[in-house]
Order: sequence, then C-alpha cells, then structure tokens
Amino acid sequence: MTIQLSVSVRNARLDAIETAIGASAILKIRSGAAPADCATADSGTVLATVNLPSDWMAAASSGSKAKSGTWQDASADATGTAAHFRLYANDGTTCHLQGTVTATSGGGDMEVDNTSFAAGQSFTITTFTLTDGNA
Repeated sequence: MTIQLSVSVRNARLDAIETAIGASAILKIRSGAAPADCATADSGTVLATVNLPSDWMAAASSGSKAKSGTWQDASADATGTAAHFRLYANDGTTCHLQGTVTATSGGGDMEVDNTSFAAGQSFTITTFTLTDGNA
C-alpha cells in the first residue's frame, strides 16, 4: 500500500521548507546544467542574484505553496541563458533547493519572463510553486 498524507500534513511539510531555509533567502539563477544535488558544488555562471522578501512563499494550501509577492531583479549580473536555479539561506552559500529554469509556460521548476539574460537587464520570475506528493 502506498502511504498517503492528509492535506494538512502536506501543507505543514511545505511550510517547513520556508522555515528551514529562513527569512531573506537568496536566489541565484545560473547557466548550464544543475549539480547532482544541493550538496554538490555550484555549477554554471551566476546570471542573477535575487534577495527574496522575508516572507518569500505564501502559506501552503491544498498541498502546494507558491511564491509570495513579486520576484524580480532590476539588473542581471551576467549574460547567458538561464537553465537552473539554487535557493540559499541568507548566507548565500548554503544551498537548500535547486531546479530547472524555463521561460514562462515552458514547464520548468521556475519560470522567468525571458531566459536570455543580458548583464544589466531586468527580469521577473513569473512562476514558482512547490507541490507535496503522497496525496
């Protein structure tokens, strides 16, 4: 039999992610393939660094949790094609979460308005949602 969790347990697990990562998380969007896992060293070029708001995710509901507020950067750090992201604690070095980046409606774990970054260009993260399994 497959283990199944109630919606309240799934929501609690999702809310625990934001708590564990902490307030003022740092998002780095990078070029190239993502490392094997968060314990593996960073890869690719940092195209953008975004200091997320202190309450960067909405409260979990119905087993999912979406970004809170507007996530954007007025000035990308470098030129390149966004391919993956890493989400760090406020120290900027402790990776807690990573995934793919695609353009809006591209199906990535995180979607941005344009994956072709130019140094100094502004961009917006249009979609980021975590969904808990075991329903």
